[in-house]
Amino acid sequence: MGAALRQARAACRNGEVPIGAIVVVSGRVIGRGANRPVAARDPTAHAEVVALRRAARKTRDYRLGGATLYVTLEPCLMCLGAMVHARIHRLVYGARDPKIGATRLLRQSRAARLNHRFQVTGDVRAEECASLLRDFFREKRRVRNADARRRDAPS
Repeated sequence: MGAALRQARAACRNGEVPIGAIVVVSGRVIGRGANRPVAARDPTAHAEVVALRRAARKTRDYRLGGATLYVTLEPCLMCLGAMVHARIHRLVYGARDPKIGATRLLRQSRAARLNHRFQVTGDVRAEECASLLRDFFREKRRVRNADARRRDAPS
């Protein structure tokens, strides 16, 4: 999770929501991803998808059986779908995402119909992962409010 947190910090330095991911096989990192939808102008450029794409390029195979994906925030439905298609072995995430986190869908009875399932471990270094996100959004609000006060100030 430490390597995923480093990716999240890199995303933050680039003005992106601080989410990071890594793909590991046999103890080796084969894919890294920092959140980059703003820079890439791509709504699918989530950290998980970026890491999966890089891992697939490195292995020359989109199937990543035996891989563990570490990500700092509970994945959304799109990213879970990518993990199913990649046939990862395990997902490890940090902070829960109560708004769009989708891992609970895997535990529901309809998930039994999926053509691939994987192990899920959550809340790993959760406070550290959540703190990065809270600090990022707190700073965004502070800057936005300061800008609004400047605009509203008498000339």
